Amino acid sequence: MARTVDVAGLVDRAREGQPRAVARLISLVEDAGPELRDVAAALAPHCGNARVVGLTGAPGVGKSTCTSALVKAYRERGERVGVLAVDPSSPFSGGALLGDRVRMGEHTTDPGVFIRSMATRGHLGGLSWATPQALRVLDAAGCDVVLVETVGVGQSEVEVVSLADTAVVLLAPGMGDGIQAAKAGVLEIADVFVVNKADRDGADQTARDLKHAISLGRREREGGLWRPPVVKAVASRGEGVHDVVDAVDAHHAWLVERGELARRRVVRAAREVEAIAVERLRSRFGGLRGGADLETLAESVVAGELDPYAAADRLVEGVGA
Repeated sequence: MARTVDVAGLVDRAREGQPRAVARLISLVEDAGPELRDVAAALAPHCGNARVVGLTGAPGVGKSTCTSALVKAYRERGERVGVLAVDPSSPFSGGALLGDRVRMGEHTTDPGVFIRSMATRGHLGGLSWATPQALRVLDAAGCDVVLVETVGVGQSEVEVVSLADTAVVLLAPGMGDGIQAAKAGVLEIADVFVVNKADRDGADQTARDLKHAISLGRREREGGLWRPPVVKAVASRGEGVHDVVDAVDAHHAWLVERGELARRRVVRAAREVEAIAVERLRSRFGGLRGGADLETLAESVVAGELDPYAAADRLVEGVGA
């Protein structure tokens, strides 16, 4: 017999800062069990206070090292920090393959820091499908800042911009990142650029190339729009990390001043609601795959008796009936 989960009690304990309660709530979210709706409802009144900072970039640029350095910088200011580190999925267990908590070991005993590795479980875009609700858990648990580190998947990880208040894109010299940035479209999604490993040859050139590309891409829209700064850092030694924090703070202040923060969060919520609705529709259609109705409609399309759009209309009408 399945044990009943006390969702309200878990949320209360999470808000008191109990890490086991926070971990349990995130597990419930990831498992998408029957308690998911209760968890979402219980979290809703306590969300909206945390600043969400997304960190993305190609593999090897030092995302985990930079995330760890940022955690230290925020903790020095007395802020509570949550970290969601999204990793590829293990083909055997389905869990997070790399486990960024291993690379942030210095913070594991700090009660003001909660770090959670999450598996993509096949979800593209550099994030786990459960990331939005996991964010709500950390927000409700009293985190002042939540850092979301995406999986290093190159050009497909730009989804983080739809989730974060501030998107930080990391690049490194000697990796062709100037060209990669243009290909991935990160010139459009980045709020702050960080040239990490700036002690390497070519760092100054990478920063100059970025600044030039930004000036070309934004020249026609300079009327009050945010201009992403380019910050150089050596995260492994803590150099330049406070400059990154200052850039993120400046962007947050700009968002609040312009009313852009509220707009971004409304857009984020709309996308989340839409995704949930689409998933519910997909699950309803799932029972029709290979079923008689779908097969009959498919045969009509092949025979030229129906076009695919008319067939889809009939299928939708059948599900809604």
